[in-house]
Amino acid sequence: MLGSIFVGLSGLEAYSEGLKKVSNNVSNLNSTGFKTSTVTFSNLQSTRDSGGSALTNGAQSWGEGVSLSDSTINFKAGDLRTTDNDLDLAVDGTGFLVLLKGSDVRYVRTGSFTTDKSGNIVLSGTEWKLATLDSTGRAVAVSIDGSRTNAPVTTTKVVFADNLSSTGTTASVNDIAVYDASGEKHVWTATFTRAENSTNWTVTVKDSTGATIGTSALNFENSIPSAASAKLTFTDSTTGLAVLFDFSSGVTSFSSGTVSSLRAASVDGHAVGALTTVAVNDAGELQLTYSNEQTKNLGAVAVATFRDTSALTQESAGLFQAKAGADVQLMASADDRVGLVRSKRLEGSNVDLSKEFGDLILIQRGYQASSQIISVSNDMIQQLFGIRGQG
Repeated sequence: MLGSIFVGLSGLEAYSEGLKKVSNNVSNLNSTGFKTSTVTFSNLQSTRDSGGSALTNGAQSWGEGVSLSDSTINFKAGDLRTTDNDLDLAVDGTGFLVLLKGSDVRYVRTGSFTTDKSGNIVLSGTEWKLATLDSTGRAVAVSIDGSRTNAPVTTTKVVFADNLSSTGTTASVNDIAVYDASGEKHVWTATFTRAENSTNWTVTVKDSTGATIGTSALNFENSIPSAASAKLTFTDSTTGLAVLFDFSSGVTSFSSGTVSSLRAASVDGHAVGALTTVAVNDAGELQLTYSNEQTKNLGAVAVATFRDTSALTQESAGLFQAKAGADVQLMASADDRVGLVRSKRLEGSNVDLSKEFGDLILIQRGYQASSQIISVSNDMIQQLFGIRGQG
């Protein structure tokens, strides 16, 4: 009977621990990236018989109660929720983001990131730095500190497109923005004039003050620019800007009345730009966007995959640590084996309340039954103590 009490006590202990795990799962219902732990129980068997002797081969062992089995983590993905923060990141797949702090490495499914005072991209409230892949495929921490400004680029080429009417006599392309070496913007206007019964046009380029920068001839043969005049260079003696006007691709001269559709299709060069946005683009690359509409990529976000996820242990704040010897591979986002890193997304908890409440009921009943075993055993012992010898 005393043995029965110990069996019942094992049930109370096991179900108490099971309740703790279920409670942890339920309480993390709204924790981003949280993964539930399984709650399972296993029986305990004695290695000795009722007399205390070691069991021989084939002998039936004695049951000694129940224990809580080692938990496993359920890595089923949670729902991806949309946010307004460019550095809220989640993996749409099975992979893990890689975080670095010195020589330590952690892994996370999702998280809100920010930039610290040193320009490192870190998990909010921590010193864990987001890793990207370098040219050799290693995970390295990245800093935006040296990329807060986008240097200006001098304009060297303007490419024109569309039609310069062969029956018109004048046309103009206005507001051509060009930039000098210091990033200063200059606005040019190109005016096209043609004499009657001629296929030759005079191109005059002026700056915003009306001063003439240069004049050149644009000739057409069979309604397309001649090879000799398809590319014209205009040099501004004041700023030193030398810009090539390219009419060689997509420019025609067909009759369209007095209206021409000629335009500056593309202009290279740009002003200096200030950093405006840090985000992950659709290819899973860390991308910087500047006020001058330029972008810069700082590398693909490192994504880890594990051959055996049981090699991971869950820590606070949604972090996971890999056990020694874990088989981990680092890949770029969008690889089918790891999934795609998504910006403005956070992964929710994968807690299934229906399952957890079902486990809760079973644990409660198990605890009640175990306590009943102790109660009955106690009653029997009390009855034994009440026996009196008759003489």
